[in-house]
Amino acid sequence: MPHNNQSLDESYVDTQSLCKVRTITLFLSLDRDQQQWREMIFTAASACNELFRALHDDGYEVQTIRIVTNPFGEYLDTSTIASAREGLALIRQYLDEAPVGEAPISPAQSPADAGGDKRLRLRFAIGEARSAKELALLPELIAEFGDLCNACVNIGIDSHGILDNPLITSAATVVQRISQLTPRGEGNFNFTVNFNCEPLIPYFPAGYYRKELGPCFVIGLETPDLLVDVLKRYNRGAMDADHNERHASYYTVMRDALQYHLSRLQGLVEPVAKDGAFRFAGFDSSAAPSKECASMADVYQQMGVDYFGAAGTVEISALLTRVFKSMNDVELTGFSGLMLALTEDTGLASGSKRQEFDIRSLLTYSAVCGIGLDTVPIPGDTPVEKIAALMRDTGTMAFRLNKPLTVRLFPVPGLRAGDITAFTSDDLCNCAVLAVP
Repeated sequence: MPHNNQSLDESYVDTQSLCKVRTITLFLSLDRDQQQWREMIFTAASACNELFRALHDDGYEVQTIRIVTNPFGEYLDTSTIASAREGLALIRQYLDEAPVGEAPISPAQSPADAGGDKRLRLRFAIGEARSAKELALLPELIAEFGDLCNACVNIGIDSHGILDNPLITSAATVVQRISQLTPRGEGNFNFTVNFNCEPLIPYFPAGYYRKELGPCFVIGLETPDLLVDVLKRYNRGAMDADHNERHASYYTVMRDALQYHLSRLQGLVEPVAKDGAFRFAGFDSSAAPSKECASMADVYQQMGVDYFGAAGTVEISALLTRVFKSMNDVELTGFSGLMLALTEDTGLASGSKRQEFDIRSLLTYSAVCGIGLDTVPIPGDTPVEKIAALMRDTGTMAFRLNKPLTVRLFPVPGLRAGDITAFTSDDLCNCAVLAVP
């Protein structure tokens, strides 16, 4: 409930700057008819512009626009790497032509007609790879097209509950090959392995789509700044509270803050979706930290954990997960859980340099949170067999605990456990390379 005798609206009004919209992610279906691609992409861009303007005019910062397609094997010619490249080059051309800004555009307009609007960052996911053959195309496609070639693979289990190990081994081989083809192995930012993940995750590269779901969009947030703010405000007036009272209140103030903004955002996007080509499929309530906001490590410290990885980390991880899943009167989709993305979070990256946790700790926290092993640098010479074993451990937890978990590993060429990365991507923090036991 609201704290300090304030109503919910009074407590969180004018805090839009603390609740950023990480992504407006549109999901659409492409087919083999390349003549339709431009119209579909421009229709998506127009929808993005309408949504961007509705959120921007109410004070919300929109950081990226993303498009996710059905599995790429359904629309790209995957018979050879050359034919797949040709298809992606055409899509890149249409994405470059489609202005993404405030003003609505139509498929018939050119960039000049649209008046040179401010262009948001546009990211593109080609959907899921469904076979070892399709997986084998990804290293070269990612090396060439980068952030316009995000992709994933979904690993299932058989009737005995055993993971598809041949497909896992193929995925592990892809991870290793991407690390060899892209500078510093950074291309693995664009590939992930999914276990027990449903479609419509708005965050990349885990997001994928099935055409029977129809055109839709999902809003994903970046809220560590908001969480730190409300925890600080509570802590200033709760010096004498005992452990249980504090934790109950931590849950309440974070839940209320998120609920306020999700409800407000829903009120902004639903009128746009009502008359548009894309239905609103809900929110991913995950905090989704980045280099530009507070760290999830700061959230843990505000709740009394000395540092992320110290005793108490599992307890707080479980509490945070409950917060993200507790929203009322809004549709939740995607992960809607606790994200611990090592190289996207400055606090976690710093903690790795101080050896405050290891890869086994991250796996332990995955038992009570929501993403798995995400953006974790490992030694460049890690054998495929060890990478596959890490994937199997994560996948086993995902299906045994019935939760979505992913594996996004960065074998870093030339580096060993304990070395510090030298990534140059704007998305990545530099951190310690973690040993693979």
